[in-house]
Amino acid sequence: MASRAGSSKGGGEIADLKKQLKELAAGVLSGEVGRSEVAVVNQVLNTRARLIERERKIREQEELEERLEALESVLKVRSAR
Repeated sequence: MASRAGSSKGGGEIADLKKQLKELAAGVLSGEVGRSEVAVVNQVLNTRARLIERERKIREQEELEERLEALESVLKVRSAR
């Protein structure tokens, strides 16, 4: 279940990043985009990718915390019997 936490929002963003990287590569190969421009844009895209991954990990952690709290509640009720 925890793997679902990262798949909701990030999938579209990752597809967008992949598209942009393909377009950048095509631009470099065709000579339309300079190397220095691509280097800067690639840095920005890498930053976005790291942020997407960080958000996924945070969502996953929050989901695990909620599940753990629910299990602890159940255990408290059962041990009180």
